[in-house]
Parts: sequence; structure tokens; C-alpha cells
Amino acid sequence: MKTLVSVVVPFYNEEENVTPLAERIAAVFADSQEYEHECLFVNDGSTDGTQREIDRLHVADPRIRPVHLVQNRGQSAALVAGMQRAKGEYVFILDGDLQNDPCDFPKMLEMLKTYDCVFGYRAKRNDNWVRKMSSRVANKVRDAILNDGIRDSGCGSKGFRRRCVEHVVPFNGVHRFLAVMMRTAGFSIAECEVTHHPRIHGVSKYGIGNRLWRGIYDLIGVAWLKRRYVTFQVEGEE
Repeated sequence: MKTLVSVVVPFYNEEENVTPLAERIAAVFADSQEYEHECLFVNDGSTDGTQREIDRLHVADPRIRPVHLVQNRGQSAALVAGMQRAKGEYVFILDGDLQNDPCDFPKMLEMLKTYDCVFGYRAKRNDNWVRKMSSRVANKVRDAILNDGIRDSGCGSKGFRRRCVEHVVPFNGVHRFLAVMMRTAGFSIAECEVTHHPRIHGVSKYGIGNRLWRGIYDLIGVAWLKRRYVTFQVEGEE
């Protein structure tokens, strides 16, 4: 029996990217003798044709599971909604802009046989210099304060064993702090170089203006949470 892999993708006004990404994910698992997959495509209250495209794909392929948020709640809410509904033994997350490539899943799955979580990093990043520089600064500041030990918190390619999902505390911005939560919960983490493409369709939802101050605010909150985070093990349970 094949092991189920869940792929969670948040979409906000990305109608042109839905079908190409579904095709890329399907191609990765098409010849696998070990894994089968499902896709939880989370429509984060889009105002374009994203919902229509996801529903159309679901009719043709039940492995595409639509999750439609009533209102736009942000990337973190969309990811948590999908991860909580995932059925797979392994749970992957990707951004919905086609910049992340599911072609990296096979090597990440091999690493997940040893580690609880695998975090991608973009060694060859295809973004403009403003996004590269702001991300570089943010990563250095975040690691200095939280010491989560990863180099690229903004990379959308990540993989987890299923048991990790319950340790994701849902708050706006959590997608940038998954590593510190996993380490604090006692899970093992590895990094994996992943493929990164330039954006072709749609418009980026992030910039310096809407990330700087919120990022500082989040750092303070997560630093507090890291100190206060409670983990425990019940006798007889793994």
C-alpha cells in the first residue's frame, strides 16, 4: 500500500497558476511506487477565478481537495486550514505562485525518513534585489533573536511528518516561524536546497511596507511564545 502525501497550497487571486501547479504535482507522483498524493488547494477568499479553477480540477480529479475560506484571512490562515485537513503521513506546503517547484519532493521525502521536518532554502533565488535584500536582513534578525537554525524562513517549500501539524499554533504570520515551533516542540529539522522560479503570472502580495513592522511585532510575540511553549508526553503514547 502506498504512503499518502498531502500537498497544501494557499491561493489568493492566482487563477492562472492553479492548473499548472496541479499538473506539476501530479507529474512528480505519477510513476512513484512508494507514494500517492492528495492536494489541498486552499482558496483564501480570492476575488478572481481561483475558486472556479480549483472546483473544476476537483471534478476531474478527486485528489484535488478544495478548501474555500469565506473571507481573505492571509497566508498563515490558509496554510493552517489546509494542514489541519490533510490526511497524509507526510504534509508538504508550497506557495501558489509557481515559484516553488514540487520537483524537490522526492529528495525531501527521503530526508523525512530520517528527520521530522525538512525546510527548503533558495540558494539560487529568482526575485528582484529588493525582495532578496529584505529577506536576507529579516532572516539574520530572526535567527539572532529566535535561533531557529534555518537560513530561509520565507521559502514556501517545506515538508513535515504528520505528527508535527498539531504543534503549529495558528496566528497571523505563523508560516514564517514554523521552524522555531518545530524545534521548541522537540522535532528534528533538516534543510534542503530547492528550485526557485521567477514569477510569471499574478502579483506578489508582499513588500517591505507590509512586512517590516509586522515582522518586528511578530518576532517579539514568537520570542515570548518560545519561552512559554509547553510540550509533554503521555505514558504509553508516542
